[in-house]
Parts: sequence; C-alpha cells; structure tokens
Amino acid sequence: MLDGVLIDDANAFNDKLREWEDYYNYHRPHGGLGGQTPYERLKQKTTTQA
Repeated sequence: MLDGVLIDDANAFNDKLREWEDYYNYHRPHGGLGGQTPYERLKQKTTTQA
C-alpha cells in the first residue's frame, strides 16, 4: 500500500497502518478462511443462530 514510500512521520505512519488494517480485516478475502474476510469469519463464529 505504500509502494516503497518512506514515511518518517509517526502520525502519517499510523494513518497508513489503520488503512492497511481496515483493508486486511474487512475487505481482503483470505484463502485460509474460504474466501471470507477475518471480520466475516468472526461475525459468523460469534453470531448465535436461533
């Protein structure tokens, strides 16, 4: 996501890190989770089905 850009500002780095975490956990399908995102898997595992 940084494409080789060097960031020496802590606030800018933290903003980019949050952006990456959001992408990784909520948007990127994971092969080990059957194509689900970590959030989708967590939601599936914690939602009680009546």
